[in-house]
Amino acid sequence: MPPFADHFETKRLLIRAPRSGDGLIVNTAVQESFEKLHRWMDWARRMPTIAESETVSREGAARFRTREELPMYLFDKADGSFVGASGLHSIDWSVPRFEIGYWLRASCEGQGYMTEAVNGIAQFAFESLRAVRLEIRCDLANHASAAVAKRAGFVLEARLRSHRRSSSGELTDTLVFARFPPG
Repeated sequence: MPPFADHFETKRLLIRAPRSGDGLIVNTAVQESFEKLHRWMDWARRMPTIAESETVSREGAARFRTREELPMYLFDKADGSFVGASGLHSIDWSVPRFEIGYWLRASCEGQGYMTEAVNGIAQFAFESLRAVRLEIRCDLANHASAAVAKRAGFVLEARLRSHRRSSSGELTDTLVFARFPPG
């Protein structure tokens, strides 16, 4: 596994590994965005406490250090505000293959931040991690997430029928998008 930094930048974003002390800023964004997050994110079945968000940040930092997964927080370079979270998950280092997951703070929607972040993370994965395959998976009904995948150059490869249960308990389909190194 090649050595790599715990942060990088895009035009407007600082993208970095979680750190101890990030819990409050993450929790504030989750509170602001909970209604949308609750629908799509398994971890958002209930609103976490600040202490729980701090634990998630500390555990994410540890998983980044061990390369078990690579969670990343997104910050606006202009004012330092927390924009959302993303990262590389479901890692198979033997390929290497990664899944990009993401969520965006509600007040930052519609400004292109997530497409910029996904493109930046993809570039990082291809150049620094030597990825040969990236995936984005989202619920069939999560049109915003699918739109980000398409804008970031991912191609729909599959629709997994009755793949998971939604937050309401109903079976739902999962879309699988993929992107490969340029060239």
